[in-house]
Amino acid sequence: MESTAGAGQLLAISDLHIGYPDNRALIDGMHPESDDDWLIVAGDVAETVADIRWALGTLASRFGKVLWAPGNHELWTHPSDPVTLRGVARYEHLVEVCRELGVVTPEDPYPVWRGAGGPAVVAPLFLLYDYSYLPAGSATKAEGLAYAESTGIVCNDEFLLHPDPYPTREAWCRARVAETERRLSELPADLPTVLAGHWPLDRHPTEVLWHPEFAMWCGTTLTADWHRRFRVATAVYGHLHIPRTTWHDGVRFMEVSVGYPREWRKRPDPPGRLRRVLPMEVEAGDRGAAPGVGRGRGGAR
Repeated sequence: MESTAGAGQLLAISDLHIGYPDNRALIDGMHPESDDDWLIVAGDVAETVADIRWALGTLASRFGKVLWAPGNHELWTHPSDPVTLRGVARYEHLVEVCRELGVVTPEDPYPVWRGAGGPAVVAPLFLLYDYSYLPAGSATKAEGLAYAESTGIVCNDEFLLHPDPYPTREAWCRARVAETERRLSELPADLPTVLAGHWPLDRHPTEVLWHPEFAMWCGTTLTADWHRRFRVATAVYGHLHIPRTTWHDGVRFMEVSVGYPREWRKRPDPPGRLRRVLPMEVEAGDRGAAPGVGRGRGGAR
């Protein structure tokens, strides 16, 4: 595992969605305070490979290290993207783009943060979801999807995120979970970890969704104990567009998303603020939603 020394900060952000001009402009204001600062980008940068390359390349030119974990939007085979790769092939292409830029991916050795608040292994994760966060009253994926459709809440992943060559998204998820679990189990037992992925490791952050049925597209019960098993100092995630910090079993969970302009314009805090993972930031009321955030999204996307 790679190590570094320094006095910088480990920072995080997600859900940049730079296809929106107002969000793209936020990149201009994202700069480190120190050459030793690292930045985690926890998914949903954009839908096109060109936009993903521009954003991650811009950030990689500024920060000491950038670590990327994919979100569902990067994995979409979107009609606006001339790159028509699907599923695993698309993900592997994005990994190669990141390597060209010097960005750490879930396929690379996990680096060790040795700056302030360290040491800690920083692991970008790609885990997906398996529809196991079922709506109340649903016992199977089919029942859950039928209920979600009846409410008008169907994630755009159903049309744009292809699992090829896996038969289903949940099969791809299970394979990703198994391989990631193996790698995490091999880490030194004396080092804490920062696990950073697009989807939350535990279901509890989805409890504040306006549309609870959207939780089906938000993670897997297979990782529900990872924050305890793998000595997690902080679990970083995005996807929900509900930026806040919660604590679960004594472990800090940080949702670090920017979200869409229609969402962040309603919040009192300026958009695009980089969240400090290490050394640990202390915020008033960090067990609930940030002031003005309220309950979250969960619409058809």
